[in-house]
Amino acid sequence: MSGIIERAFWFLRHGETDWNAQNLAQGNVDIPLNAQGIAQARQAAAALCARGIEAIAASPLGRARETAEIVAATLGVAVEIVPDLREVAFGVEEGQPMSAWFTDWVAGHATPEGGESFAALRARAARAVNRLLAAERHWLVVAHGGLFRAVRAEMGLSAQVRTANGVPIFCAPPRENMRQWRLLSPEEAASAHG
Repeated sequence: MSGIIERAFWFLRHGETDWNAQNLAQGNVDIPLNAQGIAQARQAAAALCARGIEAIAASPLGRARETAEIVAATLGVAVEIVPDLREVAFGVEEGQPMSAWFTDWVAGHATPEGGESFAALRARAARAVNRLLAAERHWLVVAHGGLFRAVRAEMGLSAQVRTANGVPIFCAPPRENMRQWRLLSPEEAASAHG
């Protein structure tokens, strides 16, 4: 049984930053979108038109907030800032290259000094998403790659998968007689509901 309320929602990892391009751990360091990230947010906004999104929830960090605001301007929907959607704190690894420490962190084997454990992130992410889904609106959640790994884990999916910047994902709960969440592109989501 997954830890996420079984209700569909959209997820969008923020657009690219310079640190993403350099494969550096950002965590709670507030790195802004780069030009590519702004373009990705605009492309995501276009892809999310006519998807029935009624509300947008975003991390308070600038890269996610700006991505959400770009999408919101296109969709004509307000953005709600949700502090529990912020990225995980990586402590001493913030600003450092993503390497074996990251895989160990996701697996729950180690937490960087001054950082948040993957288990704590899972609990925080589930709490935040479930609070939104309980409102029974069609949500777009704009947040971070680390946070979405935790959401994936709470859905019973592998957390060892990197989420692309600026690519919308439709999170479809298990169907009757199925146990697996499905993560769909906008095109796949349209086919599944069309």
